[in-house]
Amino acid sequence: MPAIAIAQSAAAPAPVAEYVAFIGEADLHNSNGARLSAPWQVLRQDRANYHRFGIRQAGDEWDPLFADADDRALIETYVREGYISAQAAADIMRGGATVVVRAYAALPRGQWVEVDVYR
Repeated sequence: MPAIAIAQSAAAPAPVAEYVAFIGEADLHNSNGARLSAPWQVLRQDRANYHRFGIRQAGDEWDPLFADADDRALIETYVREGYISAQAAADIMRGGATVVVRAYAALPRGQWVEVDVYR
């Protein structure tokens, strides 16, 4: 039985990147001050704040994927192709949550992220 469990876990893809971020008030609004309406928008704004605007909260970590605006634009697709629970999405939209984002890439699936929230 343990050999089967090991074989199954070995087949699962490993994340290509992982980062932690605190979703603060600045992450809930776009650059024009409008309130964002979807969790992927908040995740994207968090990364823009971190990389482009230098707005960082305690707990925010650097990531190797979203420094470029074109790459940040793909966050919506990555979230849609990946996983975020309804509770995690609601927590992100309220702000004040710490997120762990794990990014994956594997053929034929492509790229996706999995998002977990810790309060």
